Amino acid sequence: MRALFCIFSGTGNTKRAGEKLAEELRALGHETDLVMIRADVPMPAVEAYDLLVLGYPVHAFNAPRAVLSFLKKLPKTNKMPAYLMRTSGEPSKINNAAGITPRRMLERRGYEVKGEFVYVMPYNIMFRHSDGMAARMLRAMETRVASDARTIAEGEGKRMRVNALRRSVAFLLRVERPAMPLIGKTFHASKKKCAGCGACVSLCPRGNIRMKDGKPKFGGHCVGCMACAFGCPEDAVRISLLNLWRVNGQYSFDGDPARDDEVGKYCRKMYLRYFHESEEGEAEKK
Repeated sequence: MRALFCIFSGTGNTKRAGEKLAEELRALGHETDLVMIRADVPMPAVEAYDLLVLGYPVHAFNAPRAVLSFLKKLPKTNKMPAYLMRTSGEPSKINNAAGITPRRMLERRGYEVKGEFVYVMPYNIMFRHSDGMAARMLRAMETRVASDARTIAEGEGKRMRVNALRRSVAFLLRVERPAMPLIGKTFHASKKKCAGCGACVSLCPRGNIRMKDGKPKFGGHCVGCMACAFGCPEDAVRISLLNLWRVNGQYSFDGDPARDDEVGKYCRKMYLRYFHESEEGEAEKK
């Protein structure tokens, strides 16, 4: 089997999960190619593959606009198997609503969506997780990915069910899609901190930033991926109305994973349940 991974990732978490899933699938004897969903990357030759894996982060309990734009251009097929792979900052079941629209769009283009996978990875907006939490999230993701790769190889999988309440919450928060291009135009770089290095230009997957007079100029195609603010080496990007939620700088995943008593109060029960389920899966594998 030859599998194509199409991944949208702003700050690297979804890319990391996608690469690990592809690695595990290769270890099972299958061919994999991974292509990033970016404005400067052409549509891959999907027809050359046997299976599609679409990966993306959850934005306000929905799929990012960039992913929907990609799906509109995706070549039609006849029952090619497909899987959805998502990352989110918290293990809330409302995040399952982020599969509704991509699943429908894929099916309209002839793909057979066989299953969905969700991994928790650290926030790039709202607040910064501890590096211990990031390490534990990584360990949980890698454990789940190993099992999910076997599920794909066997042609199995399950689709997430979403009740009416969660659908309603996600539907209301779709306002993020039209709002982010407007908010993104008001992003700016701190005059005192910006070094004019242009890192934000290369990081932006939408090609939404250009340099003007040595400083970044933000356009009207922002999808709120936060690559610019998170990846700025000088912490110079200011994200307008969302600035109090700004997170800057890569996490360290190499330290000791957070213990149960080090998991904070925010969504504590959800995180512990997610971690324990992952660790039980690892124990069973051994």
